[in-house]
Amino acid sequence: MKLLTGNDLRTGEVTWWTGTGWSRFVENAVDVDEHGEAIATEEIGARRVNAAYVIDAVDTPEGPRPAHIKDRIRALGPTVRLDLTLKPADPDAGSWVI
Repeated sequence: MKLLTGNDLRTGEVTWWTGTGWSRFVENAVDVDEHGEAIATEEIGARRVNAAYVIDAVDTPEGPRPAHIKDRIRALGPTVRLDLTLKPADPDAGSWVI
């Protein structure tokens, strides 16, 4: 599974490609398969996202999860305190980064 991620141009927030737009929540991301680079090029050109790139992910019952630790951390939101994270629907989100 491949996901497309980047940053919102106005806020700098981490965003995930949903198939029709961008979401702050990785649970909304869709598999871009081999189309990720083309979508990234189009979205960057249209100035809807900054620094978009394709990552490996795994599909879980709770939704897609980034395969690499860096992107798991990005999916959770700010790392300064757990009470400031995006609070994904997955109650085991804390175990993503360990």
